[in-house]
Amino acid sequence: MTRSTVFAPFDIVEGGRKRGIVLLADHARRDLPEEYGSLGLPAAEFERHIAYDIGVETVTRELAALLGVPAVLANFSRLLIDPNRGEDDPTLIRQLYDGTVISGNYPLALKERERRLDRFYRPYHDAVGAVIASVAQACASAPFILSVHSFTPFMQGFVRPWHVGILWDRDDRVARPLIDMIAEDKSLVVGDNEPYDGALRGDTMFRHAIVNGFAHALIEIRQDLIADRQDAVAWAERLAPIVDAINRRPDIHRVKRFGSRTGPL
Repeated sequence: MTRSTVFAPFDIVEGGRKRGIVLLADHARRDLPEEYGSLGLPAAEFERHIAYDIGVETVTRELAALLGVPAVLANFSRLLIDPNRGEDDPTLIRQLYDGTVISGNYPLALKERERRLDRFYRPYHDAVGAVIASVAQACASAPFILSVHSFTPFMQGFVRPWHVGILWDRDDRVARPLIDMIAEDKSLVVGDNEPYDGALRGDTMFRHAIVNGFAHALIEIRQDLIADRQDAVAWAERLAPIVDAINRRPDIHRVKRFGSRTGPL
């Protein structure tokens, strides 16, 4: 974990905007501004999935480089505030996560909640929106948005059998071919809306893709498969030709609103 008095809430990886792809990594890092200390947690907690998505920063940066496309990464730990939640989501700032009490988040005054929204959450989403808009302008069509995440192999006593999962709501333009192409490797167990459901109102995909009718998907890679750099790079190399092939499909760069299973848009 890195702590700094000068803290940028996001990082933009530059790439060719005319390619029409934007990569996102909501939980790429586990860093905290110096003023928050460690949120009352021992250092070991920042090695766990509760603090960040292990391996995702490397996968995202390598995938962006291989495809030659831009990426936006959140620089703050999800324990500070979770950018992949709506502002009204009760898990936006967690006080308990997978058995760990986050004492630095409890009690949390409304003023402090708003401060974290203004300093970290909203600037990240502003950056995401700006990059998506610039890609749409550069390629003169609707962009393709891929959000990269990772998941812990074990959760609440359950051994998760999937190597990778694809999350989506109603728009399957990216999800269906992504599942099918990854599953061509018969050694992989590919989850369809596993280990989570992709219909989450107010999350990053809802906010930037679903309401705008942009083709999208969220990919979850099991953390033990990308925990070291070599394996993370290998997964980026596995995904790059698949993402490139999907990007060339004629329906990907059209605005099409499928709605959401969470309710009216």
